[in-house]
Amino acid sequence: MLLFGVQHVLVMAATPISSVFLVSSTLHLTPALTANLLSAAFVLSGLGSLLQSLGPWGFGARLPFVMLPGGAPLILFLSIADQHGLRTASGAVIITAVFYFVVLPVFSRLLRFFPTLVIGTMIVIVGVNLVKVGALLVTGRPGSSDFGEPRALLLGLATVGCTAAAYGLLRGTLRQLSVLLGLLAGTALAALLGRVDPTADGGGALLHAPELMPFGTPQFSLLASLPLLVYSLASMAEATGQTVINSEAVGKDPDARRDAPRTIRGDAVISLAGGFFGLPLMVTSGENIGIVRITGVRSRFVTVAAGLVLITIGFLAPVAWIVNAVPAPVVGGTALVVFGVITVLGVHMLGRSGLDDHTNTFIVAVALALGLLPILVPGVYDHLPPNLRILLESGVAVGAFSAALLHALFHRVPWRARPAAEPAEATDTAGTTETPEAAEPADTDATAAAAAAAAAEGGSPTR
Repeated sequence: MLLFGVQHVLVMAATPISSVFLVSSTLHLTPALTANLLSAAFVLSGLGSLLQSLGPWGFGARLPFVMLPGGAPLILFLSIADQHGLRTASGAVIITAVFYFVVLPVFSRLLRFFPTLVIGTMIVIVGVNLVKVGALLVTGRPGSSDFGEPRALLLGLATVGCTAAAYGLLRGTLRQLSVLLGLLAGTALAALLGRVDPTADGGGALLHAPELMPFGTPQFSLLASLPLLVYSLASMAEATGQTVINSEAVGKDPDARRDAPRTIRGDAVISLAGGFFGLPLMVTSGENIGIVRITGVRSRFVTVAAGLVLITIGFLAPVAWIVNAVPAPVVGGTALVVFGVITVLGVHMLGRSGLDDHTNTFIVAVALALGLLPILVPGVYDHLPPNLRILLESGVAVGAFSAALLHALFHRVPWRARPAAEPAEATDTAGTTETPEAAEPADTDATAAAAAAAAAEGGSPTR
């Protein structure tokens, strides 16, 4: 259990570390303040993982989730801090966390507009975006002096190769630990190539506890918080997709209406605490979903173990340094495998969404095109107003909302319903009668075959 938990931690640990150091370098924080934020990031990531995995009192989905800071919320946090100060940025995180709770009842009622077709599209976009993130850890940023450096490419590809070799050659528990073994093999190769710095130190301290309100008392401004408030809507949509795909990964019948609000409440309460410790929004991690699928270890108590390890790292300063010593190209090589699996899971969901229906194919095509545009062409919306750019630059949100809107227009509006007197015209070549979306038997005692047909048509809100 501990080994499986450590495997989850090592794959995701680069995100909180890089997030904290990005905040530190961008805002010119002192080493002591940086160490404090790093400690808080690990402790709250661990507490969030425990909350999402155990799910007490309706907070957390009771699924193998790991939580972390980073991504778009981090960039928005830095932007607010740069314009209005760190105290206002912390206040914006707290306001957004409260906003989650206020909006969640309305958002829960809208989940019926997110059937498998929409969620599958969203997961594919999430996967592609994460693959790009993993690739940049290997290659470096385009335009930088070390972009495409051969040894970094070698480390990343070697890590992928070692992970694949471990998965293909080993059996039993060792095969389930293939991601961890690949990462350790890549780190060993990095040490041989001189890419691990043995002279770094953890500051000399053995224990380090996070400090409450490290920037001072938070200041609250609704106007300054607006970018994060807008992003929170996209975050809830992404949490919904992650909840469904994680449920499927563990063999649990997904129910977005039941489980997604629990996930979002868990994100909200940990983000609320994170705001008081100077951190950006805390969100559920997509990394560990791929690990669950690769290893086949479905127990949520594995991420409970990961949460305990994260909390331990947060209080033990030398452990945080050891985790940070894993080179970025090695973490990136591991991420490529894990994130690629997430993309495949989205494709698998789309395969069950009735893509033989040309209307559904068109919906997915448009949503993927709009969602992948800001991911594949960064900066495409740079000349638009800031608030509009925040929305459009979130490819996941654009893809999800585009798919949901088109699905509602093409399947749910009253004038799209087929006349009840002409059932024969709705029969396909296999002799199966299509059920109009407007007349789904969602609240009747339908047979299993009818339910499967409705799901294939894309009409079920949960699966």
